[in-house]
Amino acid sequence: MKTPKKIVLGVTGSIAAHKAVDIASELTKAGCSVHVVLTKDAQRFITPVCFQTLARNPVVTDLYDTVLGWEPVHIKLADEADLLLIAPATANIIAKLAHGIADDALSCIALALRPEAMVVIAPAMNGKMWLHPATQKNVSVLKERGVRFIGPAKGLLACGYEGLGRLWPVEEIVREVLSLLAGGDAPEKPAKAPE
Repeated sequence: MKTPKKIVLGVTGSIAAHKAVDIASELTKAGCSVHVVLTKDAQRFITPVCFQTLARNPVVTDLYDTVLGWEPVHIKLADEADLLLIAPATANIIAKLAHGIADDALSCIALALRPEAMVVIAPAMNGKMWLHPATQKNVSVLKERGVRFIGPAKGLLACGYEGLGRLWPVEEIVREVLSLLAGGDAPEKPAKAPE
């Protein structure tokens, strides 16, 4: 029997966090072993119970969780992950990754990730935050390191503005991740997202 690909799904504090439940569900249905890491801010929008039920794995909510045994959970997941997907990704987590800040479970996993593992980021934030020069610089730094970005898409944002900043459609994120895990060279920007 083929060993399932292990995905660490990082969920950060965006109103789009509820869509990560569908991402976890679809990747699990596709045969992946999905391990969800919720930041403290993500837990303001969604609870671990949804993810634990649909992904069928314990959910990491704190750097000091020991749900996987004696090993530090962030090191165990970083050592075993085939792919780290952060969806939704806020400007904050993008900045942390660009600057090597490791102050919670998700950022520690990202910093300790084994070199062969792929990193995919699906941003979701206010359009002005996305277009801010600091965010764009951080995105450039991460792209230079081989991080793939999916989106963001244009549309009506939670803040009431219209613009670039919506989470890329769930089905497209799932398609890109599965393509990468299958060895395909998924394009950095998938087919046009709905407006």
